[in-house]
Amino acid sequence: MDLNQMSNAEYNAYVKGKAKPSPIGKNMVWAFCVGGLICVLGQALTDFYKSRGLGAEAAGTAECVTLIFLAAFLTGIGVFDKIAKHAGAGTMVPITGFANAMVSPAMEFKQEGFVTGTAVKLFTVAGPVLVYGISASVVYGIILWVVQMV
Repeated sequence: MDLNQMSNAEYNAYVKGKAKPSPIGKNMVWAFCVGGLICVLGQALTDFYKSRGLGAEAAGTAECVTLIFLAAFLTGIGVFDKIAKHAGAGTMVPITGFANAMVSPAMEFKQEGFVTGTAVKLFTVAGPVLVYGISASVVYGIILWVVQMV
């Protein structure tokens, strides 16, 4: 069968016949449970830091830093990807997912050197986030300023 000679409809039928069905129910349960466990861990860390005398804001900051560190560390030693293989979207709870997205490409290109490999790949992911985050904050600030002037 020559894939280059197929029409779009024939190709779609061919791919559909070859693809194995996705166990969507099982995937949703795994994502929910693992995402929930990450959130429970976050709340436990916040409570722990509060019990050690930190205020609510400082405890939240410490919790975020701890989760980022744990996700980056687990990515670095290859454990996060094994968890994500089963949990899917559940590991993409924003803070841990972002840490994984930052560290994964950096680990992949570490053999190219610290600056030209690791650092460049870190900013390949962080760059768009920073650009759009800063741009959105400027637009929001302008809108807020205009609303306050009126």
